[in-house]
Amino acid sequence: MLNPGEPGGTERALAEDRFAKRLAEVRHLLERQRRVSGLVHHQRMARHELVEGLVQRQHLVELQNLLRRLSIPETARLLGTLSGEDRILAWRQVDEQACDLVLELASDSLREELLGARPSPSVRNMLNAFELKDGRLVQVPVDTRADFNRLRPIWVDLVAPTAALRSWVGEHFGFSLPDPDDLTDIETSARFFVDDRGDVHLHSDFLLDTDDASRNVAVAFVLHEDILFSVRKEELPVFRLQRLRARTQTGYVKEGKDVLLDLYAADVEYSADSLEDIYARFEALGKRVLDPRASDEEAGRILAEIARGEDLNGRIRRNVLDTRRALSFLMRGKLLAAGQQDDVRQILRDIESLDVHTSFLFGKINFLMDSTIGFININQNRRVSKLTTISVVFTPLNIVAGIGGMSEFSMMTQGVPWQVAYATFLSAMIFIAVGAYSGLRYFERRERQRLHAVRQRAGPAQ
Repeated sequence: MLNPGEPGGTERALAEDRFAKRLAEVRHLLERQRRVSGLVHHQRMARHELVEGLVQRQHLVELQNLLRRLSIPETARLLGTLSGEDRILAWRQVDEQACDLVLELASDSLREELLGARPSPSVRNMLNAFELKDGRLVQVPVDTRADFNRLRPIWVDLVAPTAALRSWVGEHFGFSLPDPDDLTDIETSARFFVDDRGDVHLHSDFLLDTDDASRNVAVAFVLHEDILFSVRKEELPVFRLQRLRARTQTGYVKEGKDVLLDLYAADVEYSADSLEDIYARFEALGKRVLDPRASDEEAGRILAEIARGEDLNGRIRRNVLDTRRALSFLMRGKLLAAGQQDDVRQILRDIESLDVHTSFLFGKINFLMDSTIGFININQNRRVSKLTTISVVFTPLNIVAGIGGMSEFSMMTQGVPWQVAYATFLSAMIFIAVGAYSGLRYFERRERQRLHAVRQRAGPAQ
């Protein structure tokens, strides 16, 4: 409870009131967008998609303008107050220049959620240099070659760099930076090596798991004179998360090798989080698979989701395998200090635990796949059984109809009025059809009763 009589109490009360009003405005705008979008979505009109897109863009522009009026702390607090889809939608409208500052003020759980929900710009921030000041990693803007003359970076990060940018960065530090488009070699000798100058080169895969798809992104590392250089084609949540951690925690890193090991450790953590998502997804799928009322269309959707989970699980396994190979190379080459070797051993233990989980998930994937296909086969057998019943019912009718179509039928009914003859004939056909169907139903019920009795006798015996 704020007391206006306290020093600064009036200002805090006004700030709280202002924040409450802005929060109410944001929620009202989000609710209005959902309501109007729902109405437009269900309306039938010409150029429906164009109209719906214009309505959504109009509301997003209003939301962007509203968020621009908030300070960085207010934006971080607002995102922490919102929940679910509202939080993600609002986060995606925050100015890109303010994103990192907002993430620094967010909690760890909120930060990880926001990092995975919004792709980061890769062309605008092609070059990021980081110095160590007061035990923290500090990002220093670099726009020209002259900016490097006043820096002593421990980490230089390049995202989708142009050939010219790679060239002048390499010229300044006296070595050649790799092209991210050429990071496809599989052989260990081509991916992990120490060159003639003593520079350490590592080409590793990092996992990128988004709502649309998952993939492995190749990253090239070069340790040159205790400076870590990283080159990749797109931004990764792992890198942004590590930059934020190093900024906010004193003593988190001390040199370029610490940054490298922390990136590998964060990638393992990111893979573990993705595995947890697969567990949750498969738990929900298991309930849907075991539902006896599942249709073939539902089974098809289940198979598609299982395939996506299997693809992500395979990428995680490949990712941690690649990380293990890189760490093993650093250990064998005796390139790490004693404390760093302990960190590597801990990361390798984490990777071993992930291997167990990925193996278990492959078994669960096979079970869900077999179960789904089994239910599809059961549904097909039911349809075949119905077709068999229909064919059994109509087979005697076909015989009777064949007899009625022969010329001998008119001879057999000679002297009988045709109305009576055909009425009797049709009645006989209906009687035969009903009799055949009733007989099939009787034998089916009898078989079910027999199986039920067998189960009841088997139950007490067990």
